[in-house]
Amino acid sequence: MLRSQEDPSDSAEETTGSRARPSAPGPSLSSAPSVGTPPTGLAGEVSRLRTLNSALLAELEETNRGVVALYSEEHQLALTLQRTFLPETLPQVPGTELAVRYLPAASETEIGGDFYEAVETPAGLLLAVGDVMGHSLQAAIVMGELRHALRAYAAEDHAPHVLLERLDALLSRHRPGWTATVCIALVEPDGAGLRIANAGHPPPLLRTASGRTAFVQDHGPLLGLGLPQPEGTRHRLAPGTSLLMVTDGLVEKRGTPMPEAMERLRRVTADGPRDSEALCDTLLDSFGAQQRDDIVVFAARFTAD
Repeated sequence: MLRSQEDPSDSAEETTGSRARPSAPGPSLSSAPSVGTPPTGLAGEVSRLRTLNSALLAELEETNRGVVALYSEEHQLALTLQRTFLPETLPQVPGTELAVRYLPAASETEIGGDFYEAVETPAGLLLAVGDVMGHSLQAAIVMGELRHALRAYAAEDHAPHVLLERLDALLSRHRPGWTATVCIALVEPDGAGLRIANAGHPPPLLRTASGRTAFVQDHGPLLGLGLPQPEGTRHRLAPGTSLLMVTDGLVEKRGTPMPEAMERLRRVTADGPRDSEALCDTLLDSFGAQQRDDIVVFAARFTAD
């Protein structure tokens, strides 16, 4: 006979036939390791590693102090060399008013090779501004060699472009791989004219007594490439004419195209004071003295005797 639901006797048999099995004993709470506490052996290893790490950090800190001190000494040596390689004074020449500003790079990581020169020669008063490519102690040394060579060659009564060719030969033979830019302006002995030769340097700026300004764009290649230099250009010097030569550290600024920066230099010079000393200060105030690179601002004003 079919049953529509379970027979209670079946359930009883199953219950009676199956005996309860004892459950497996679980781990004792008192015997389990506490959370976050390593076993005794591991704790000792962790302590040893922490001690070693502290010792390594202390050693690295001491090493870092030594490196910083060594770099500071080298940087200070380079700054001292730069200043000893530059003229102590400017010549006093009748009818010529000279002023210069030289500022080393504001950044502690930059040691540039900018220089300037002013020396009387048999061919007239020679004015020059240059920049050795690179930022290092070696760049400062090459700068000193180049400037002293320029003074020696200038005493031999060479034209400006010949001086540049001599400097180019010097770099190519004795300092291969080094390059530099140099702009030379030679004031004729009678003060009537100015001859300019430029080897890849930012163009010099001429300003008339009335305030008209124009860059002298003619230039030759960088020094150190073994290439010939063009003869340069001659410009008539009327009373009140000013000449301005700078290094790119004055105008070069990240995010500002060089043509835009040079145009601003022209405008500031055109509106600036006629006095050479005051003009140099105005340019530094306008462009900012705290630049990444070295700065040379060299101004000359030619007056009637």
